[in-house]
Amino acid sequence: MNASKKIRVLVTGATGFLGGNILRAMALQPGIEPIAACRRREKLPRNFKGEVRIGNLMDANYRREVVKQVDVICSAGNWASMWNHKAQERERFFEPTRDLIEQSIRHGVKRFIQTSTVVIGAVAKDNQPLDDFSVTKHTGFWPHLDCLIDLDRYMRGNSTRGTQMVTMRLGHFIGKGNRLGMLPALVPRLKTYLVPWLAGGRKRLPLVADTDLGASFALATIADGLNDYESFNICGAEFPTLREVVQFIAAETGVPKPLYSVPYPAGYAFGWLMETLKPILPGSSPFLTRSIVHLCENWVCPNDYARRKLGYVPKKDWRAAVREHLADLKADGYPWPRLCQPA
Repeated sequence: MNASKKIRVLVTGATGFLGGNILRAMALQPGIEPIAACRRREKLPRNFKGEVRIGNLMDANYRREVVKQVDVICSAGNWASMWNHKAQERERFFEPTRDLIEQSIRHGVKRFIQTSTVVIGAVAKDNQPLDDFSVTKHTGFWPHLDCLIDLDRYMRGNSTRGTQMVTMRLGHFIGKGNRLGMLPALVPRLKTYLVPWLAGGRKRLPLVADTDLGASFALATIADGLNDYESFNICGAEFPTLREVVQFIAAETGVPKPLYSVPYPAGYAFGWLMETLKPILPGSSPFLTRSIVHLCENWVCPNDYARRKLGYVPKKDWRAAVREHLADLKADGYPWPRLCQPA
């Protein structure tokens, strides 16, 4: 990128967990001029002093205007559900994001950086590492993941039109402020004594801490020498097993550890049953979904390519981030989380 002037970077979803951490990381980069795109200014990080573009990404007129006079877009404003909601995922996430990409190309944005997940790749066998570019087929049971797969394909197919396309394959978020994902979903469920080990808890998890997430986007913003299309695994330095993570959670919180183990096919079958019975069961979300089981598959996703191309080196230990995350959840009484964002 041009080092002679500040890079103007639009961050969508700027009031969310990821967007806020991106803004904080960019504040440490003197060559970046961040611009926050959000619906509510008062929810931005308190020390943010940059330009704010208020609006809703569901609004086509806003999408046309918000991309103007920026060099890079960090797309962190995702509507997401961990189960079902196929029509809403297309309407509220996929179509607006695809159009945002189109508007970026039309208005000369140099680089578009899209939030994604390591689980758009195929599940690794044993502990084989998962590379930064492989893409799996649609799951058929997790519409948000299927939309992310489609967005990645769309970015690959449109990467020669003048805007560099960068997919950030993020690990499972941990850190204060995160309310949607594996850890917030897991803790209150463990308290019920109904959660089993999956295959003995031997599979490895790609956890990534709040500050490392923000730093990775800041580095992707300023990196030179990127190809027209790039894809990066962004995870922590270690890949602890599910058993290690749950045992750490139990030691920190006093919640019970699982009492028995089931194979993954049984976990998926029970998740399907809970999703199917949701209309007649109490609560705002199913006890278990197939997406939660999928997140607990084996994900060993090295950061080697991101280190070479971006200079990304994770610095925060997963235990410290989980401890901070748990303390934040405890302050709210370990709430039973919704597995779907509100409209």
